[in-house]
Amino acid sequence: MSSISIENFLRLPHDISIIDIRNREKYNDNHIPGAKNIDFDALLLRPNLYLQRGKTYYIYCQKGKSSLNLCQILNRQGYQTVSLIGGYEEWVMKH
Repeated sequence: MSSISIENFLRLPHDISIIDIRNREKYNDNHIPGAKNIDFDALLLRPNLYLQRGKTYYIYCQKGKSSLNLCQILNRQGYQTVSLIGGYEEWVMKH
């Protein structure tokens, strides 16, 4: 699975790993509680610095497109990542 709806995401336990790939300014402005901010390019170029194999990470961007693309790439490399459909904007509307 490379994506999850916000409704299903909200039902997950609170101890999951969430990554916000938006820029630092948007992250600092507001973000999903518990999310770490890791730049899109950094995660794409050196995922081994940030991710562990065998662990699932939920990744989001502003609208869900960049995170979906990134998750597809990372999943092909053997990581377990899931993109939030609609990204941060959808989370704000549904939360």
